[in-house]
Amino acid sequence: MKNVEQIQDINISEEMKSSFLDYAMSVIVSRALPDVRDGLKPVHRRILYTIYELGMTPDKPYKKSSRVVGNVTANYHPHGDVAVYDAMVRMAQDFSYRYMLVDGHGNFGSVDGDSPAAMRYTEAKMAPITMELLRDIQKDTINYGPNYDGQQEEPLVLPARFPNLLVNGAAGIAVGMATNIPPHNLREIVAGILMMLDDPDVTVEQLMNVIKGPDFPTGGTILGYEGIRKAFHTGRGSIKLRAKTRIEEANNGKMRIIVEELPYQVNKAKLVEKIAHLVRDKKVEGITDLRDESDRNGMRVVIELRRDVNPRVVLNNLYKHTTLQTSFGVNMLALVEGQPRVLNIREAIHYYVKHQIEVIRRRTQFDLNKAEERAHILEGYRIALDRIDEVIALIRGSQTTQEAKQGLITNFGLSEKQAQAILDMRLQRLTGLEREKIEEEYRELQKLIAELKAILASEEKIRDVVRTEITEINQKFGDERRTNIVIDESEIADEDLIPEDEVTIMLTHRGYIKRMPLSTYRAQKRGGKGITGMGTREDDFVQTLFVTHSHNHLLFFSNKGRVYRMKAYEVPDLGRTAKGTPIINLIQIAQDEHIHAIIPVKEFTNDQFLFFGTAHGVVKKTALLGFENIRRNGLFAIKLRDGDELVGVRLTDGEQEVIMGTSQGMSIRFHESDVREMGRSATGVKGITLAEDDKVIDMDIILPNHNVLIVTQYGYGKRTPIDDYRVQSRGGKGIKTLSITKKKGNVVGHKVVSDEEDLMIITQAGVVIRLNISEISVLGRYAQGMRLIKVDGGEVATVAKVQIADEEADDELED
Repeated sequence: MKNVEQIQDINISEEMKSSFLDYAMSVIVSRALPDVRDGLKPVHRRILYTIYELGMTPDKPYKKSSRVVGNVTANYHPHGDVAVYDAMVRMAQDFSYRYMLVDGHGNFGSVDGDSPAAMRYTEAKMAPITMELLRDIQKDTINYGPNYDGQQEEPLVLPARFPNLLVNGAAGIAVGMATNIPPHNLREIVAGILMMLDDPDVTVEQLMNVIKGPDFPTGGTILGYEGIRKAFHTGRGSIKLRAKTRIEEANNGKMRIIVEELPYQVNKAKLVEKIAHLVRDKKVEGITDLRDESDRNGMRVVIELRRDVNPRVVLNNLYKHTTLQTSFGVNMLALVEGQPRVLNIREAIHYYVKHQIEVIRRRTQFDLNKAEERAHILEGYRIALDRIDEVIALIRGSQTTQEAKQGLITNFGLSEKQAQAILDMRLQRLTGLEREKIEEEYRELQKLIAELKAILASEEKIRDVVRTEITEINQKFGDERRTNIVIDESEIADEDLIPEDEVTIMLTHRGYIKRMPLSTYRAQKRGGKGITGMGTREDDFVQTLFVTHSHNHLLFFSNKGRVYRMKAYEVPDLGRTAKGTPIINLIQIAQDEHIHAIIPVKEFTNDQFLFFGTAHGVVKKTALLGFENIRRNGLFAIKLRDGDELVGVRLTDGEQEVIMGTSQGMSIRFHESDVREMGRSATGVKGITLAEDDKVIDMDIILPNHNVLIVTQYGYGKRTPIDDYRVQSRGGKGIKTLSITKKKGNVVGHKVVSDEEDLMIITQAGVVIRLNISEISVLGRYAQGMRLIKVDGGEVATVAKVQIADEEADDELED
């Protein structure tokens, strides 16, 4: 009868709802979603806490992974050991975590999808940055709760002294919801935290000025700002990712595509296999060879191409058909006070700052309690030392310890703790030196107590502590951004999304280009010669450098007479030491085509002109307005005759003087008004009459306080004053600027230069020399010049001028 009373009638539908809801909430809260404060799921938090308990700090030897996993499952995480080990492995992979939390020793898998070795073979310990997640955990900074069997306690959250949720991201699938938070750069997130500490009402737009977007451990490129903007404002968005690729010319003259970085979470082995299948099935044409040359120094997948294909077309097809281009669906879902919430970037930072303020408040209170307890003991020591004879007499006259303690409490007004401390005090503390140490410690404690109380009494002081400590962590662990952000062509119409800044554009001799904010460039220390704002190969150098507005147009003119156009913000924004992006990756130039000039343009008007000069001595002047509409694949800026090529382009106001120099040592100077305005499709008119086998090597604009520099093919050169070249009429033979001899050879360089420039000379053997132009003698037109470089039987191949860094301006900025 008793058993019958225990049977309850339950509606199975209601029971299913109730039980499934309990299960769903358990998965959401206790398994799949990270906490907004420390960015960790329970399994990750338990792994790191176990490593901490085992004393596996960065300065200690590695210990077996199986030991960590065993302790985690035995004490805190009642689930399978495989799941625990998998979570631990990801924290040790530099391609999974932006800032690794576990320092792994052994095979922890690869970007090719290789599985890690079994846990009995691998070893691990804390990564240095993980110490910051656990720092101050022993100072009552966080709450603990019972573990699964109630036998121990585990932390419910870690102090997390750096913003782990945002810098490492998170991914997880719960019941009816999922999270996918991308990693970010520590320096940028800390900059956002500092903004919020200064102004709690900071907006998402203001935060986006310092937090550019996600920063993935594998690098790669983010296409466009719209996905970032939406994710930062709403917590949800889709971000396009591309591999970092470049197009280069092989030794055999063929072009090839080099893949150097992959989108986040792309399997390299599967990608190579997919490309091979596309080639086999003839879905992508023009690939002749495919090989993976990756090694410990970095990733390198080489895609060899046929001579007759356009590398950009092949690359675009690969973006379309393979994971060289993917998308990352952002869903910034995290637990806030135990409840799942989708957060925008401001809210995520707000809750982290709130957590840090609470951690500092609790730590300060803990330190204050300890300091006051110690001060209380020292006060007892001071009383006892002042009346030491009475104390000794009382203790000697007592029959028991308890009697002595009670006597101290009664006769001297001491607390029980003070009395016990006096009884425990060693006789050596009675010496004069020890007494002075007690007094000194007491004075220092009083200062510390006052300081700690001042912090607790002021919210702003607590914020100052957070600000100071997060800045120290940033200085210690912060690094450069790995993922570039470039403009998505489909977004270009919406220029309101693009910040309006002054930027520096750099182009190297070998065709690498990049953009940097002017403020960044000017604030950095530059070298004594040349500009160290760009990392280049030994045989490369910055040939073109200018400052322009991010929304200005850039006109690129090639030796084939074609012009290409893009906005300044479309040039990749790269780090100070990055060598840049091959220009062939940005504009559709042919293999034998080279950029001879870049002209920045704010607006296209009829009162400005482009002045062209060709190797056959032809010149042309065309209104800038004629270049307002240019297709993405470029168009002809000047119609060239067979065998001719463009040697120079300059932006003028119609009132300039032009100088042209030839390989046979002739020069002509004339006013540009001698050349009538022509249409874009015109061929031009004669600028100089050339002798047989002669050609124009350069064309430039006359500038005040400048000289004409001549360099010959066998390494001789000189500077000649501009005034030595009289103004003539267009179309003449010009005047002699150098007598050509077998010893010196033909002229290969003819530049208008100033003392504030350097000269780069490159020989056919690849030897590079850099000279300050002020070191080259100023001689007359008939002088033979001086030796600038020994060519040792070779010839000078190229001459270029570069700007000298303004060291004094840099020093003022740094001061």
